[in-house]
Amino acid sequence: MEDIPHRKVYERKEREKMAAKHGSLSINSDNIFPIIKKWLYSDHDIFFRELISNGCDAITKLKKLDMMGEYALADDYKAKIQVIVNPEEKTLTFIDNGIGMTADEVEEYINQIAFSGATDFIEKYKDKANEDQIIGHFGLGFYSAFMVADEVEIDTLSWQDGAQAVHWTCDGGTEFDMEDGTRTEVGTTITLHINEDCLEFCNEYKAKEVIKKYCSFMPTEIWLSKANTTETQIIKEDEKLSTDEVVEEIKKEKEEDEQKLKIKKRPELLNETQPLWAKHPNECTKEEYLEFYRKVFQDYKEPLFWIHLNMDYPFNMKGILYFPKINMEYESIEGTIKLYNNQVFIADNIKEVIPEFLMLLKGVIDCPDLPLNVSRSALQNDGFVKKISEYITKKVADKLSGMCKTEKEEYEKYWDDISPFIKFGCLKDDKFCEKMTDYILFKNLDGEYMTLPECLEVNKIDPDEADDAENAAGETAAAGDGNAETAGESGGQDEPDSAAAGENVEAGAVDENGEKVEAEVVDEAEKVDGEVLDEDGEPVEEEKKEKVIYYVTDEKQQSQYINMFKAAKMDAVVLTHNIDQPFVSQLEAKNEGIKFQRIDADLTDTFRAKTSKKAEKEMEEQAEEIAKLMKKILKKDAIKVKIEKLKNKKISSMITLSEESRRMQDMMKMYSMPGMDMGNFGKEGETLILNANHPLVEYVLEHQDGENVKMICEQLYDLALLQQAPLEPEAMTKFVARSNEIMMLLTK
Repeated sequence: MEDIPHRKVYERKEREKMAAKHGSLSINSDNIFPIIKKWLYSDHDIFFRELISNGCDAITKLKKLDMMGEYALADDYKAKIQVIVNPEEKTLTFIDNGIGMTADEVEEYINQIAFSGATDFIEKYKDKANEDQIIGHFGLGFYSAFMVADEVEIDTLSWQDGAQAVHWTCDGGTEFDMEDGTRTEVGTTITLHINEDCLEFCNEYKAKEVIKKYCSFMPTEIWLSKANTTETQIIKEDEKLSTDEVVEEIKKEKEEDEQKLKIKKRPELLNETQPLWAKHPNECTKEEYLEFYRKVFQDYKEPLFWIHLNMDYPFNMKGILYFPKINMEYESIEGTIKLYNNQVFIADNIKEVIPEFLMLLKGVIDCPDLPLNVSRSALQNDGFVKKISEYITKKVADKLSGMCKTEKEEYEKYWDDISPFIKFGCLKDDKFCEKMTDYILFKNLDGEYMTLPECLEVNKIDPDEADDAENAAGETAAAGDGNAETAGESGGQDEPDSAAAGENVEAGAVDENGEKVEAEVVDEAEKVDGEVLDEDGEPVEEEKKEKVIYYVTDEKQQSQYINMFKAAKMDAVVLTHNIDQPFVSQLEAKNEGIKFQRIDADLTDTFRAKTSKKAEKEMEEQAEEIAKLMKKILKKDAIKVKIEKLKNKKISSMITLSEESRRMQDMMKMYSMPGMDMGNFGKEGETLILNANHPLVEYVLEHQDGENVKMICEQLYDLALLQQAPLEPEAMTKFVARSNEIMMLLTK
């Protein structure tokens, strides 16, 4: 135990020695290589894209060298990539006539994982030429071959004078063999010996499917063929190429017939090297846009319109966005935005680049400046990506607002189909919402389209001015309360009407009970620039009134309310889409003083007949009595009843539900848990309106103890409910039975 202190001193010194060391971390390739092979890419078929992209890079490099005068391409040089499937040998071969590699380059770019030849090439020649982009930047794409191959071979010959061909092979472990090769033409051949689990890729049709998926628009021609094929095709004799292998001459049926040949099946061209989005919009025709849409998206319904993106600064981006015709709810819409990097397919619908609301569209976007990670299938998270997304949003907003300004009729034709996109975009993107607010269209009751500013100009009718004098007189006489309802008729005994009450003259102002009161008269001299002053001489702010936009959600179900609006020369907009409710809520939040209200949420003064305050008080008292009766008959303690004199004498009863309660109901239905009863939630905002000008209501008011009053009250309530929504099954059964009973009474 005595030597412990000495041991502690020794250990402290050792720790001091270790802290002073400096070295390099070492990575065990035995461990890292299997990870690269298995988890570098999520989709195993992506090796097609990586190997073909490498071939495109090699060809691009060789063309650059030719441009710079460091290499001379043959006069008959034609850039191409060949893909050969061989199901018998279980191999896949990729051949390019690009730059090739020396032994040193194979050692540097293949044997050292993640050392990119593209990066080295760009650095070397960055000041000499830069017209074409190099696709690959990471040096990992080649190793995707080992996801499907047990063994990979490389045969390559560099463009450099005196270069020796190289043969390289690796069985998927960490060891390789490299020796002199036999290739005689500049370029590279990569042969994959496919493992048993991935033999489907040796199938010609599977290979074609995958290549078209990833490589349809790569900048170099891609040709697919099957080794040792016995398949043939028939061509005209004058169509014969020097590379064709003639199997037989087809015997002509008639002397004048063209001579035809049966040849060995040619390799098939699988890509289009000059996609439509790479052209300037002025060079593209409508037919080309439509054909491209059908070809890429396999959708034969004609799109509504499209937006051609063409931007060079501050970043390079091209593309085409199509607005498809959609007849379903927006939640079910599944769009496709194909993302490309220098014509190389990256992915569908990458959210970092494509604004979420535009995921509903179909289109292609090609951005060579995208900051991709090592897998070339995902984006690095940086501000540049956000700028791209913002640009796309701006271009869409500019296109739509421009159409509304200059092509209003066409814009209206498209509106019903594009409105979900636009409204969804407004909900998801504040900047887009700001740009589009004045170009949102609302369809009114006559089927006409209006912008938001135009909607705010309707329904500015003074109820008093809109009221027809003759009708008002007739309805007053029909009130039946035995009292005159105008100030002239009352002789100062009854309440003055609203117009008379508002006339505060110095000598004869009255209160709500008809008693004279002292009233201060505001003289014109006491106004400053038209503003009324308070007792301290300060301007009195006028109460800001909300501008109400009335709306309809079901034109059939709410037909009675619609008829009332039309009769009063009022208008409403039709909002039938399920995105409309959150959308109008957002408009209200972003536009102070604007309120959306369903036409059955409340009664406006426009629909009420003129009554005296005395008559109104009497109806309030009657309403209290009827409410007690209704609660008893309907067995609904929470029911709220009002008695109103409506101009339309044909309406007996109606239900109003406050806008706030309705929206709360909708929200609770949306978020309610399974088994939770939300049937009565929000019913506190529901009011039964009984029209005192209708004979049935008059009868109930006068015969509350009558024999048939119970039946009439139940019927009035159900009729009011039916104007808003279908009855519940049990209620509907009772309604039908009661209706039959009422009709039987008519037969007596």
